[in-house]
Amino acid sequence: MSIIEIRNLSFSYGRRQAPVIDKFSFEMKRGEIVGVQGASGNGKSTLLRLIAGLEVPSEGEIRINGRKVVDPTTFIQPERRGVGMVFQDYALFPHMNVRKNIEFALHRMNRQERTQRLEEMLELVQLSDFQERYPHELSGGQQQRVALARAMAPKPNVLLMDEPFSNLDADLRDTIRTELCMILRREQMSCLFVTHDQQDVDAISDRSIRLEQEKKLKVTSG
Repeated sequence: MSIIEIRNLSFSYGRRQAPVIDKFSFEMKRGEIVGVQGASGNGKSTLLRLIAGLEVPSEGEIRINGRKVVDPTTFIQPERRGVGMVFQDYALFPHMNVRKNIEFALHRMNRQERTQRLEEMLELVQLSDFQERYPHELSGGQQQRVALARAMAPKPNVLLMDEPFSNLDADLRDTIRTELCMILRREQMSCLFVTHDQQDVDAISDRSIRLEQEKKLKVTSG
């Protein structure tokens, strides 16, 4: 069963502007890790925002886990789509420590479930000893793992990541890629991520798609 199904998706930032995404169709299987590549301005991040419900397409349909979340007559709010999102800047709450940043995503669970899931996530991302630290007290790689744990904690249907390695020092990227891949596989997480770096795709993805901007956007798989 496909975890994401997209049919004839189009989007532009204004009625008189050329579409950023034009008649885009795509399917992703459950448990897959797929990289989205392309030059800046080619609609990579916009695609993630449309799936997450942070933007509204001008036409087309998106299904997540078999459920229609958007079409010309339907719009399911982001918090009801079962999607986890890791932003390029991680978007951690600076006034919350690691534990509270992750707990923020678990507000729908009861106290016992919340405590158990928090411990699982801290162990998974190897931050149990850092749970009282604040974001400014963490390295870039540790901040990324907090953002990842927060996004995965509610057990979303699919995880979306926007340029997950772009804020890391070059000498850390190989290690972090390996760690991230292990975490995703261990959780059997379906993941769609945006990158401009072929090495990211080679390191963690099952396959990739490339968005190319000519007269309209097209996709190639491989």
